[in-house]
Amino acid sequence: MKFKFNEKKLKGTDELREYAERKIGKIDRFFKIESSANVTFTAERGRFTVEVTIENDGTYFRVKGTTHDIFVSVDSAVAGIERQIRKNKTRLGKKIRAGSLERTAEPAVISDLADDSEETGELKIVRSKMFPVKPMTPEEAVLQMNLLEHEFFVFKNQNKKDAFSIVYKRKQGDYGLIETE
Repeated sequence: MKFKFNEKKLKGTDELREYAERKIGKIDRFFKIESSANVTFTAERGRFTVEVTIENDGTYFRVKGTTHDIFVSVDSAVAGIERQIRKNKTRLGKKIRAGSLERTAEPAVISDLADDSEETGELKIVRSKMFPVKPMTPEEAVLQMNLLEHEFFVFKNQNKKDAFSIVYKRKQGDYGLIETE
């Protein structure tokens, strides 16, 4: 597993990084191919937050753990990720096609756009994000959206000959689907 560590308002020690690598590295047994983990340590008002995002072949798992001890926060985040992976692998195996966690995808590319011009009242795009749009079913797209804790998710709909579709979370708690013709 590849690791990337970020620290906000906290200076992480080598001991903390080694502990996190050891604990989060155990999650790698759930995947058939190598995955990458982005770990963010944050300290605020005496509470430590550890956010772990694991990317495995285009599927993302994200969990936060917040406690008064940074090492306990790492343990909490790892337990949450394990729960999420087990729950969703079972769901994927039952409801969706087999092998859904094993498909290939290109890595996401994130870039910030900078414009030195002064504000002229025009709309300005301040961030651009590129990601692979994979064929999947609407149920799998809802699952991926929930794993990322996003409000919407764009995908190619397998049921509609790979037409672009969007699933989104409604205020009532259920989900909506927007499809192209």
